[in-house]
Amino acid sequence: MDFNSHSDRVVTAAVELVNALTPGERHGRPYTPPSDLGERSTAVNAVWGEAGGRASFTEAELGELAAVALRLREVFEAVADGDVDGAAERVNRMLDDTAARPRLARHDGEPWHLHFHGADSGLTAEWGGPCATGLAVVLGGELYDRLGVCTAPACDRVYVDTSRNGTRRYCSTACQNRVKTAAFRARQFRP
Repeated sequence: MDFNSHSDRVVTAAVELVNALTPGERHGRPYTPPSDLGERSTAVNAVWGEAGGRASFTEAELGELAAVALRLREVFEAVADGDVDGAAERVNRMLDDTAARPRLARHDGEPWHLHFHGADSGLTAEWGGPCATGLAVVLGGELYDRLGVCTAPACDRVYVDTSRNGTRRYCSTACQNRVKTAAFRARQFRP
C-alpha cells in the first residue's frame, strides 16, 4: 500500500513523531515521552534518520516538535472518530501555519522528488509542513481511513494501515497479541 514515496515517508514520520513525543498509553502501560534532552533528541533523530541532518536539538526545539506531534495526533484521532472533516480542517490549519509549499529536491543520490517545507527555517515549518502535507495527501484520497489509533485497551499510539486489505486495528503486533491472548484466556475460563 503506497501513497507515493515522499508521502509514505512523511506519513510514517508523522506516526513516529506522535508515538515518540506525545504522552498517553502504549502497549497496556502509561507512556511518558523521554524527559532527558539527549533521549528526546535520539527519539526525534530516529524519526528522520540521516534525512533529519541534525545530531541534537535544544530544549525549545524539542518543545516545538512536541507541539507539532500533538497537532498531528489530533488528525489521527479525528479520523479514528470518523470526523474526516475535522481532520481535514486540522491539516489545513497546519498547512497554513507552516506555509508548506512544494519544492523539488535531489540529494543523497536520489532522483528529483518533492519536499514540502515551510517558508521559515523553524522546526514547526521544517517538520510540521511535510507531515501535514503527507496527511493531506492521505485525507484527500480514498484511503483516509488508513490512519488510525490503536484499539487495544490501554494503548493510544497511532498508525497508518499499509496492509493490502485495510483491516489493521492495532499499532503493533505486541498490542494485537496482547488482545488475542486476553480473548483466549477469557474463553478458557468461562464456566
